[in-house]
Amino acid sequence: QVELVESGGGLVQSGGSLRLSCAASGSISRMFVTWYRRAPGSSREFVAQILANGEVSYDGSVKGRFTISRDNARNTVYLQMNSLKVEDTAVYYCTSDNVSWGPGTQVTVSS
Repeated sequence: QVELVESGGGLVQSGGSLRLSCAASGSISRMFVTWYRRAPGSSREFVAQILANGEVSYDGSVKGRFTISRDNARNTVYLQMNSLKVEDTAVYYCTSDNVSWGPGTQVTVSS
């Protein structure tokens, strides 16, 4: 089991970009990694996932705007977020194999 830490969140204007990182304490090369988010007053929702073989999937609300990628040499998974919208405001979490979770990183998009 690895420990995960997210980073890269912050405050950005609508239309802007951020890149989130999910850094693991050990190898995640054989794990699938998923990004979720939770907006205030809402339940957690799926954002994007990358499998060990590199296959990716996205929620429809972010498809075409967000890109998930992994660097196994750095034990890190990234979430590049472009064309951000106010409704993307949330705490973003990453998880490996849906077992280990990071503490989350806040993303706030202003209008």
